[in-house]
Amino acid sequence: MTKPETAVSRRSFLKSSAVGVGVLAAPAIISSKALASSGELNFTGWAGYPVLAEKAFPAFEAATGIKVNFKELPDQDTMFAAGKVALEAGGIDVIEPTIDRWGGWNANGLLQAWDPAKLAMDNYLPGLADGAAAVRSRDAAGALFYVPSNWGTEALVANVEGAKLSSPASLGDLFNPENAVTLRPHSALAAMGRWLDAQGKLPRPWMDGYSDMEAMVQLWDIALAEAVKAKGNVVQWWSGENEANAGFTANGAVLGLCWDSTGFNLRNDGYKYVAPVEGAFAWHQGFVLMKNAVNVEQAHEFAKWVSTAEGAALWATAFSSNPVGKGAAELLNPDVAAYYKGTFDDAALAKLWWWPDQSAEFIAKRAEYSDKYKAA
Repeated sequence: MTKPETAVSRRSFLKSSAVGVGVLAAPAIISSKALASSGELNFTGWAGYPVLAEKAFPAFEAATGIKVNFKELPDQDTMFAAGKVALEAGGIDVIEPTIDRWGGWNANGLLQAWDPAKLAMDNYLPGLADGAAAVRSRDAAGALFYVPSNWGTEALVANVEGAKLSSPASLGDLFNPENAVTLRPHSALAAMGRWLDAQGKLPRPWMDGYSDMEAMVQLWDIALAEAVKAKGNVVQWWSGENEANAGFTANGAVLGLCWDSTGFNLRNDGYKYVAPVEGAFAWHQGFVLMKNAVNVEQAHEFAKWVSTAEGAALWATAFSSNPVGKGAAELLNPDVAAYYKGTFDDAALAKLWWWPDQSAEFIAKRAEYSDKYKAA
């Protein structure tokens, strides 16, 4: 598949010589309007990442004087629901979805465009906010609705001693009855579809389902039927970081399809992070601005700060992911850099499978399949 968001290799900025994030970059130039208004920002983002509150938000406040009021939610569906409520009740300025999802949010009237003149678009690494990613971040009229915050992968988290892996490791290992697994339902169904596709067992390419709803139903019916047959090895479903970790630490999973951050958190407990031969899922995360945001100037300062070397490094460190800003690699914790280098060689990088755009209609139908999978 074409990898639209980035042409940048992790190795080009996850350097072995990286130092800790304690080094502060030069203070950002702050808008006088932002300083003259409330001095606060209402941000809704991902739960399970304590470094955000411990280090990232305090560093942003120290640099700008703007305090972040943070609401943690476990997944994008919950964020979307909160956004719909906030459209009437207020209380949210900025939310952090992925690039494949913001279009559905905008179609539901939740968002307003960013003003590029109030950002620092040159701060971003090549391929993350320009080129194909720039097209995916704008509406048909060219208005900017999404700016990147970090990016990463979803692959196999495996117990070194207990997981039964193919050689090379495969998405199909998730459906091996010998492996107790923890899965996110919609990712597991996509993994089944991609695995069947790689074996030539689908009537048409799996990717067809992301642009054609008739094809989606045909293909996801097949993936669901096959996944249900193998469902007996699922010990826990997950939708957020805390649940994914608990699948291993509390419920005995030896294998899971999880975010890179889950693998990083468990790296010293007998688990490794493995890219499947079919290619790791890859995600591109960023900020959107609520249509009824009150602290608009502060929101722009926030997005701009996360694009700086310091901000990007702290944000990536919080998620154990990859930074979006130039110069951030030199500030990354060396443990994070070493972790990614141990998972992704050049061949694995070349196989990254970026989540395609997913319409609101697709997401609703996907949720139906997820519910059927869990209930079967």
